[in-house]
Amino acid sequence: MSKAKRHILTLAALFATVSFAPNVALAEGKAIAGIVFQQDQYFRGIQIGMEKAAEAAGDELLAGNSDSKLEKEAQLIDTYIARGVGSIVVAPLSADASVPALKKARDAGITVVTYGTSANGDVAQATVTSSDRDIGIGTGNAATEFLKTLGNGEKVKIGTLAFKALLPEQSNARVEGFLSVVSDQVDIVAQQDAWLAEKALAVASDMLTANPDIRVIYAANEGGTIGAVQAVKKAGLEGKVFVFGTDGSEQLANMLLNGDNVLQATTAQQPLEVGRQAIEAAQNLLDGKTIETNVNVPVLPLTRANAEGVAAYKEGLKALK
Repeated sequence: MSKAKRHILTLAALFATVSFAPNVALAEGKAIAGIVFQQDQYFRGIQIGMEKAAEAAGDELLAGNSDSKLEKEAQLIDTYIARGVGSIVVAPLSADASVPALKKARDAGITVVTYGTSANGDVAQATVTSSDRDIGIGTGNAATEFLKTLGNGEKVKIGTLAFKALLPEQSNARVEGFLSVVSDQVDIVAQQDAWLAEKALAVASDMLTANPDIRVIYAANEGGTIGAVQAVKKAGLEGKVFVFGTDGSEQLANMLLNGDNVLQATTAQQPLEVGRQAIEAAQNLLDGKTIETNVNVPVLPLTRANAEGVAAYKEGLKALK
């Protein structure tokens, strides 16, 4: 199969903006757009990275979306098996439950590359990701000195906001990574699930009301981090309760640069690189090349103490617009 005729499908569990044309026929040299799930800077970056890699090689990039539903993920994979794509590049919803559909693709002769999240067994021929444990560790490392000062020799009461109900493996890895660094400095008094900002605001507000001794909230994703910061400010607890978060965006960068002193640190991923390297892995596999099967894209800790680094990161986000 030539590069010009190769079809590379992206099934992102959380993808970025595309439009949907329901009656577009699969034509040579044309991309088929699917239904998006979420629009944010991280997944916009994934999309741009993928688009650039596909365009550079003259390949088609077909965008689909699983809507965070396993049944829809399976249906989309079935659809693109029928369409005869050359490769599926996917962020699996579950390390176990996504395997049967992906195995069907492999059995049909389709190359499978995972990114962001992974699938158990050998169904994926390559995986491109940033270590979720490293993401948690990055924020944990940034928290250690702060916690020493805040605790003054005592353990600091903290609460956590995770997303186990959405992606348990990913959520657990991030939280466990954070706690692996700070466990001897903290006393966990509340653990909740909330990954969308509006819900996280409500959950974190209730957490603070029920546990007035909490001094720190750790949130395992962008929405949870934003909601936690908003909850602290809504309660008028600036300077008393502090947030350590996860992910990177313009909003989070602005929170780090804000004089309210609430958000102290977060750990960002590099979506352009993840998207680019995922597509390049698929391209190389289709060309019969031997590649690195597990690619780890480094993460990027961002801290209030390094305002210059945060400003530089914010400037770099302009490429995602």
